[in-house]
Amino acid sequence: MASITYVEFNGAQHVINVADGDNVMRGALDNGIEGIIGECGGGLACATCHCYVDDAWADRLPAPGQTELDMLECASAERKATSRLSCQIVIDPALDGLVVHLPETQY
Repeated sequence: MASITYVEFNGAQHVINVADGDNVMRGALDNGIEGIIGECGGGLACATCHCYVDDAWADRLPAPGQTELDMLECASAERKATSRLSCQIVIDPALDGLVVHLPETQY
């Protein structure tokens, strides 16, 4: 289990324990975090779980695959160097303390 901090666009922070094997999107949806919608349920078929990985963590995650990069092109919010689809960030103990920032909107 890892403790993940979700930072909403308005600055509100939520620290959630997410089980190993789950993903950052599922942690947000299961805990009512505003800012992640996850329309496709994690199927890598939309970009409504777009997030920005905190700069301190950006180089500590595996690189996104090509399909994720392609889907990020569809994200409504500004794409940044730390943009990721939260459905593709799978939780393991090494991610304990991960911080993700949520865009103002997913549409």
